[in-house]
Amino acid sequence: MGFPKEGDTIQIHSYKHNGYIHRVWDETTILKGTQNCIIGANDRTIVTESDGRTWITREPAICYFHAQHWFNIIGMIREDGVYYYCNISSPFAWDDEAVKYIDYDLDVKVFPDMTYNLLDEDEYEYHKKLMNYPEVIDLILKNNVETLLHWIHQRKGPFSPEFIDEWYERYLTYIR
Repeated sequence: MGFPKEGDTIQIHSYKHNGYIHRVWDETTILKGTQNCIIGANDRTIVTESDGRTWITREPAICYFHAQHWFNIIGMIREDGVYYYCNISSPFAWDDEAVKYIDYDLDVKVFPDMTYNLLDEDEYEYHKKLMNYPEVIDLILKNNVETLLHWIHQRKGPFSPEFIDEWYERYLTYIR
């Protein structure tokens, strides 16, 4: 099983801990695909929720998935700057169909000035009990929240000033 190649169009599938599908992004263009990291981009792609409802993303986004980190990062390019939506999640898996991960409810929203809000702590606590998250998962997730916040403070990886610009420029070469 290979990894998606630059220029390939793939789907992104988000699941919950119980194995049920949570959300599907219909089309994402691969900009980098290795066993450790997948970077993709999309713009105005259809998103299907678990209940069948659909919506369309409003702006271009660069998506960052890593095989070692329990989070993924979406940089949304808006007129007033880059906003980030970070999902605390399992590391990604690739199965020749889609990039897949388990969404663990906790999210971090980062604003262009690099201030941020931790979101959905109540949803996390509810699902932790409902789906019986193992204690080891709880510990891993909390440690990865700290790692993610460190990346934000240090402007590391996708939070570095040039990251989104460089990958967006590459994306534009595929859609021209």
